This record gives sequence, structure tokens and C-alpha cells, in this order.
Amino acid sequence: MPLLEMRNIVKEFPGVRALDGVSFDLDVGEFHAIVGENGAGKSTLMKVLSGVYPYGSFDGEIAVDGSPRRFRSIRDSETAGIAIIFQELSLVKELTVGENIFLGREPSHFGVVNWGKMYQNASRLLRELGLPLDPKAMAGTLGIGQQQLVEIAKALSQEARILVLDEPTAALTESEVETLFNILEGLKRRGVGLIYISHKLDEVFRMSDRITVLRDGRTVGTHLPSEINKDGIIAEMVGREVGDVFPAFSHELGSAALSVKGLSAFDVDDPARPVIDNISFDVKSGEVVGIAGLMGAGRTEVLTALFGAWPGRCKAEISIEGRPVSIRSPADAIRLGIGFVTEDRKRYGLILEQTIADNMTLAALRNVSGRFVTDRHREYSAVSETMAKLKIKANSAKTVAGTLSGGNQQKVVLGKWLLTRPRVLFLDEPTRGIDVGAKQEIYNEIHELAKAGMAIVLVSSELPEVLGLSDRVLVLHAGRISAEFARGDAVPEAVMAAATGNL
Repeated sequence: MPLLEMRNIVKEFPGVRALDGVSFDLDVGEFHAIVGENGAGKSTLMKVLSGVYPYGSFDGEIAVDGSPRRFRSIRDSETAGIAIIFQELSLVKELTVGENIFLGREPSHFGVVNWGKMYQNASRLLRELGLPLDPKAMAGTLGIGQQQLVEIAKALSQEARILVLDEPTAALTESEVETLFNILEGLKRRGVGLIYISHKLDEVFRMSDRITVLRDGRTVGTHLPSEINKDGIIAEMVGREVGDVFPAFSHELGSAALSVKGLSAFDVDDPARPVIDNISFDVKSGEVVGIAGLMGAGRTEVLTALFGAWPGRCKAEISIEGRPVSIRSPADAIRLGIGFVTEDRKRYGLILEQTIADNMTLAALRNVSGRFVTDRHREYSAVSETMAKLKIKANSAKTVAGTLSGGNQQKVVLGKWLLTRPRVLFLDEPTRGIDVGAKQEIYNEIHELAKAGMAIVLVSSELPEVLGLSDRVLVLHAGRISAEFARGDAVPEAVMAAATGNL
């Protein structure tokens, strides 16, 4: 009998079926890897398992030890012995290691925390895991790798029988990875079932008893590592044609609009660790350069650093149309003719309570208004013209942005930057969370902007989108450019191999 069974899981969001009948099972003491492209449904499936998406918000069944379970909260899942360590760590850095491990579950007597017992229990747990950490050390003083291991100790303090790890080695050094794998081997021997989500196929093949591939919210296959190789896994991860979705196009390329040499950006919490490591590339006028790579590869960080918005230390030599420039803030970037459609439109792209007009002119008031006083007539004229060009569906420019559909909100963000008249446009996940019709309209607009001579850098988690829109594709792996492909050479299998470090 499997330790865990997930049967025919279906999870829908407005306009999107994220999981379409996914089935998955886990045995006692098994290391079972889940792989797939970004957006394949891996994280959604784990959120169903963890109770983040409670029973009733999805269809299908979950069983532990053969008994059906209905998790209505994260607490229900934890009570069933399931612990999940997400890629984004959840430690409270102002608390000690011991306090983090037992946060919310501190040993107490009549409401008074027994600090001695808590630190004694923490010491014993860390010792069992072979972690040479001081339980009284502040979590914020630890390196990222050590913090990851504290997260595992925290999960195991709950006596978890099922441990889910989401990209656990993304920020670890080689020695820390070895420490982690030794711990996981010990957990397997104790009968803990391990679900391991990773894009690093070397690790997957090294550790896994079975590998399940997800694609487009469906289970493509489950394999023993001895029955399939990396190329076979990559082919199943990709598994779809690109050419039929995107029309053929031709852009006339000019001289370099943006040149970048030696771009490095360093971790905010660990200033010695580069998240982007010595990247160089250029983008010509009229060219769309796509940046492909898996989660954690550094795609968004490249754009954020070049736009002057990275909160940590950066260094690079940047030229705009052959002229060396210094970009220390987004204001510098905007003044130099760079626009940035960010990944999270609701957090960074829009003020949802404001009108379309207010949002769209936010970065371009100098271009559409008077020198000292806002020229409302001129402002609304420019906004209305842009709304018509982008086919934004709204009653007027005075419509509140938060009332629009996701696709129309995205068009407002794009329109905001077009009004700044940029020479270089960064697009980070420009079609995330919008329907197919709106995607097609944005794809067409990208082509029109390139035809008009704009230089465009495109980041997308959807590999077909990168391949279908780009004149040239750069592939990032672990913060570095692992490959570069001309449009004709950028086939899915080759790009995915480079993204997983297997080219």
C-alpha cells in the first residue's frame, strides 16, 4: 500500500486548468522526483497536498496509508505528517535556530515557555541530522544553505512522514548539497517518503527511486531512472510543437541598442554570492532577444539589475546605442529610454485603485503633459490613442484599473511604458495569467514594436513563447549564460538541455 496517493487531481483557476487529472503516489522510504517545465503544475499539486488549496477547491482524492484525507488547512496536512519546504524560505531571521524550529510549538508549562527544554530538543534534533549548528544562533546570521537545513530540521521536528522539497539545492554550495543528500538518505532509511521537485536532472537521476514528469497540468509518465535517460525526460517535459502557435516573422536588425558586459548581481543577504555571474550580451534595434531558463536561473534578476532596481550590489558596463551609461536607479533607466514590464503587474506594474489614465501616464508625464501643470486634455488624448492601439476593453480612460480583466491590465502596463517612448523594452512574463486571445494581441504588438525598431528583451517561463517570439535566445543556468541560439537553432530539446545544465 502506498504511503500517499493523489488520484485524478483537477484544479482550476479563472480561465486556466492548472491540473487536469494528475495522479501521483509515494511509497514508504521512497525518493520520488517530480519534474516539468515552469507552469507544468508541480507547485500547484504540492499546494493541494499541503492544504494551501483546501478540500473543496479542487476535484480528486488524497489518501494517506490508504485512508482518504480531506485537508481543509495547512494544519490538517501537517497533522497527517506532511511537511513542505518551499524554495522561498520561511524562517524568521530575528529569532534563533531553536525558536524557528519550534515556532508555534514551543514546549511550555501553564503557558510559560520552557526555554531549556526547547534548546535541548533542538540540539538533539540537529545532532541527529548531523548539523553542526548552535541552536541559540540567530537564523539571520546563517548562510542560505544552513538556513535551508534548519528548514528541514523544523519539518522533521513535526515528525513528518512525507517531506516535500521544492528546488532545495538552488542556493546551496556543493558541500551543502552533499550534506543535504546525506540527510535525505538517512530519512529514507527511517521510512520517510520524499517528494523532490527539481530542474537539476543530475540530482534527480542520482537520488530518485522514481521520476514523474508533468506537462501542461497532466501526468505524462512515471519512470524508473534505469528505464529512461535525461534526453527522454527532457523530451517528455517539452513535448509540443512551437511553430503552429506563432506566425512567421522577419525583423530588420540595426546596430546595438543595448550592450552589457560583465553583469553581476549579488545576493542581498549574502553579498559574496552572485545570483548573476558575469553575463555579457547585446540587443540590436529591431531585435527580440529571449532569455530562457528555469526557475532560479536568474532571468528576472538580469532585467531588475539592468533597470537599476536590484536591491543588492551590482556591477556592469552598460552602453545605450554605443554610449556608456550609468544606471543606479529606475529613474536613470527611464531617462535613458528603457521600459520594464515587470513580472508581477499587480505589485509592481499598476496602482489598482487608480484609473487607466493615471496608471498609463505614471512614468511618462513629461511626454504627455505640460512643464508645470498637468494638461488633462493632452494626457487623455495620449491615453485614449494608446488604448485603441492596444485594443484595451474599457469604458474610458477613467475606468479604474483594478476592475479590468488580467489581459487588459497587462495591456495598461505595456501602454504605460510605450508612452515613455523607450528605445529598449524589457518584458518579464508579459502574458502571465491572461487568456489566449489577449496573448495573441500582445504577441502581435511585440512584433510591431520590433518592426518599428525597438530593441526588446523578453523573459518568459513558457518555452514556446520564448522560441516563438525571439530572433535570438540566451539560456541561463545557475546565473550564467549556458548557451545562445539563433532562431532557427533554438529547438525545445536543445534549450531545455542548456537550461538544466546538460548541454
